[in-house]
Amino acid sequence: MSTPERGLDEREPGPGQRVAPGRPGNPAQPDAEELVWRRVHPITPLVRGWAVVGAAVVILGQQSLDGGPRGGLIALVSSEYWWTLLAALAAVALVGWGYSTLAWRMTTFAIGAETVHLRRGILFRQQRHARLDRLQSVDIRQPLVARFFGLCELTLETAGGTDSGVAIGFLKGSDADELRAELLARAAGLKVARTSPAVDARSHAPSDVVTAGAAPEGAVPDGGIQDAVEPAGEQGAGTARPAPPASLEAPQTPVLTVPLGRLIASVVRSGAMITLIVWALAVLVVVIVTGEFAVMSASLPAVLGAGGYLFGRLTGEFDFRVAISPDGVRLRHGMLETRSQTIPPGRVQAVRLVQSVLWRGRDWWRVQVNVAGYGGESEEKNSVLLPVGTREEALTVLSLVLPDLGVDEPRRVLDAGLDGDSRTISTFVTAPRRTRILDPVAWRRNGFTVTGRALLLRRGRMVKILDVVPHERTQSLALSQGPWQRRLGVASFQVHSTEGPVHPEVAHLDAGDAERLIAEQALRARTARAAAGPERWMERRGE
Repeated sequence: MSTPERGLDEREPGPGQRVAPGRPGNPAQPDAEELVWRRVHPITPLVRGWAVVGAAVVILGQQSLDGGPRGGLIALVSSEYWWTLLAALAAVALVGWGYSTLAWRMTTFAIGAETVHLRRGILFRQQRHARLDRLQSVDIRQPLVARFFGLCELTLETAGGTDSGVAIGFLKGSDADELRAELLARAAGLKVARTSPAVDARSHAPSDVVTAGAAPEGAVPDGGIQDAVEPAGEQGAGTARPAPPASLEAPQTPVLTVPLGRLIASVVRSGAMITLIVWALAVLVVVIVTGEFAVMSASLPAVLGAGGYLFGRLTGEFDFRVAISPDGVRLRHGMLETRSQTIPPGRVQAVRLVQSVLWRGRDWWRVQVNVAGYGGESEEKNSVLLPVGTREEALTVLSLVLPDLGVDEPRRVLDAGLDGDSRTISTFVTAPRRTRILDPVAWRRNGFTVTGRALLLRRGRMVKILDVVPHERTQSLALSQGPWQRRLGVASFQVHSTEGPVHPEVAHLDAGDAERLIAEQALRARTARAAAGPERWMERRGE
C-alpha cells in the first residue's frame, strides 16, 4: 500500500513517510514544513459503499420486473430461488465495500504551510495540490448516510476551474471543523504553530494517521493546533493582525435565517411550479377529451423532472442560515444533505439580485454569486447566497460580500438598480428610446452605473436583475453588435466573470456610451487590482 507512485518521482516517499522541505523526492513542496500524511476516517468505505448497494438494488429490481418470472420481483422473492437475490446483493455489497476499502487505503492527505496535498487512486494514482493563497471557499458536506456516523466531507474550492477543488472525506465532525479553521487561518496568512503528539490530548487512534516512526517536534498527526498563532509575514510580507486561538473555530455572528414558510411559498410561486401545474392541467384535459390514458404515462418523465427540481430546491435550501465571521461569510443549509460553506473575504467575483414577477407583491429577492471554483454540477447548490428574502435582507447579504459600494448614498443607488428605469431620475445610464423596437418590454430597464468600488448593471422587466461586479474582479470585457443594432447605433456590453449563475451584461446601450464604458472600465479594473489587498487577507502589504 505504501509503494511509491510512478509518474511523479521515483524517489517520492510512500504515504507513511515524512519529507523535509527542499529534499529530493518532494519538488512540489520546496518551502513547506515536513508533511504528515494521514488517512480519512476508517468508516469511510462503509459510507461510500452504500451508493453501490443502492444502485444494485435499483438495477436488480428493474431487471426482475422486466425479465424475471411472471409476477416480477414479488414472485421471485416468494419462489424457491429467493436466495439468489440475496446472494446477488451480498456479492455486489462485498465488491462495492471491498473496492471502497482499497480506495480508502490508497487515499491520504497532508496539510502544508502553503498547500493541501491529496493522494488517491487504485489503478491510476493521482496527486493533487491546492494552494491555500488561492482558496476560494471551504465547504463541509454531510450526506444522509454519513450523518448517522457523525462524519463530514471537507471540500476546498480553489481558483482553477470547475474541477480544481480538493475533497477530503470522510472525517469526524469535530475534526472537519478544526481542519477548516486551520485551513482558513493559513489561507488568511497566519502561521499556525502545532503541538507535539505527546501533549496533544486530541490525538486520533493510530488507524487515522499514517506515520513512520516518531513524529518530529512541531508536528501532530491529527492536525491539532495549539492556541498560539503566529503571523506569516516574516519574510517581508509584513505583520499580521492577531488571531483568536486556532484550536477553536472563529466566532460567528448570525445574520439571518430563511423561514420555512417563506421558502415553501417561494417554491410554490416559482416558474417551475406554474409550468408543472399548467402541464398537468393540459394533460388532464387531453385525457378527458381523447380518453387515452397513455398520454399520462408519456408525460410522466417531464412531471418527475419538474417535481424533482422543486423537491431539490426545497430540501437543498431548507433551514438556510447566514452568518459572518473573521473567516468570511458562513452559510448552512440542507435537509437530506447538510452543507456548511465558508466563503473568505473578497472571493466573490460577482453578485446577482433577481426577482420574478411572482415575487413582486412580497418584494422578495434571490441573491446568487460567482465564486471561482464553483460551477458545473455544484453551481446551483453552492452559488446561492440567499434563496429568498426581503429587500432589506437581500441588501444586508450584499453588504457582507461588498461592504463598501464606494458611493455616498448606496441605498439610493441600489434602489434605482432594483426598481428604477429610464423614466425615473437616477445615476444610471440607460438605453436610448430607439431601442424599444428591439426590446419593447424591458428597454427602459436596461442601464448601468459606476461607483467607486463596483459596476452595476440592471435589466429585465418580468424578471428584474441587478448584477454587481467589483472592479478588481473584472475578468474581461466585450461589446457585441448585431445588424439591427448597427443600424440603430447601439451595442450590448458584457463583463466576463468566472463560471457561475451570474452573467453580467446590459443590452442595447448607445454605441458611444458602450465604447466609453468598456474603455473606462478596463482602466478601473487595472487600477483596482493594483490597489487590492493581498490574497492572504490577514497580511498587510509591505512598506
